Amino acid sequence: MPLTRPADWYGSREARRIADAIASFQTPAGGWSKNLNVADHPRRKGESFAPNNLSHYLGPDDFDTPADLHWNYVGTLDNDATTTELQFLAKVINAAKENATYRASFLRGIEYLLNAQFPNGGWPQVWPLEGGYHDAITYNDGAVTETLELLEGVADRYGVFAFVPPEVASRARKSMARGIDCILATQIIENGRRTVWGQQYDALTLKPVAGRNYEPAAECSSESAAMILFLMKLPDPSPEVMAAAGAAVEWLKQTAIHGKAYLRTSEGAVLIDRAGAKPIWARYYKIGTLSPIFGDRDKSIHDDVKEISAERQRGYSWYNEVPQAALDRYAEWLP
Repeated sequence: MPLTRPADWYGSREARRIADAIASFQTPAGGWSKNLNVADHPRRKGESFAPNNLSHYLGPDDFDTPADLHWNYVGTLDNDATTTELQFLAKVINAAKENATYRASFLRGIEYLLNAQFPNGGWPQVWPLEGGYHDAITYNDGAVTETLELLEGVADRYGVFAFVPPEVASRARKSMARGIDCILATQIIENGRRTVWGQQYDALTLKPVAGRNYEPAAECSSESAAMILFLMKLPDPSPEVMAAAGAAVEWLKQTAIHGKAYLRTSEGAVLIDRAGAKPIWARYYKIGTLSPIFGDRDKSIHDDVKEISAERQRGYSWYNEVPQAALDRYAEWLP
């Protein structure tokens, strides 16, 4: 579902063929699953709305095991799902002369986002709710922030969203305000001071919770960097928003790791000394300690990445440079 083609391409036969397939895979609730191949064919009669989403590493009592093997990611915000389909449809609606089908699909998708939002303003990873960590408010992979960015365009009826009815735009604006309130409410506070955010939050208590077996409840560098970037894009940010972004930036400065490089090899992963290396951050930090932590598929938590299994060392980004972009942008954003 390419989103960067020239505007006139979205009126082409190829773009409409993809849009037809997108509309065909829209779930009855109005969202989409992930890992869909909409470039191949429209959904066939009886074909699953959500194929190929089961983990290949399921173990006993695995957090990734769905209660029903046939009900897994049937409508999700994970991995850019649903928001990408909606952006693509909006572009086709603006370029194609015959767009009633796409318009109806788009508006159903917006209804899906509005219906999936919790009263406190957060969104779960999967909706209708699947159970387990999927029901938590999810900042991982931009699930909430990308939804809010889409709703901002809808609320403003800006660009490709100019066709949106005013009533829908008004509801999107209210939804966006509640979403920002949730972001502020979930920023982790230690000793009376704001820090950063976790990946997932209990939808009732707003406390950080674990995700997959190897994703502990923790302070998260990448998700927090993405949150800072989102907050800085808001027009006329409130003092509360500015304070939240500033506090998170200070936390990232405290936790930056200098003079090290992270290498993943066929044998595993290693943190090595490297003079002049760009700052890096661990993915997870134990809440209240500024200390990196690492999880494994057996749900164990470790202080050193070398202590976890080689498969998890190789298969997950335990260190990264992502937060630097947020720090650089923050320095330009300050008044």
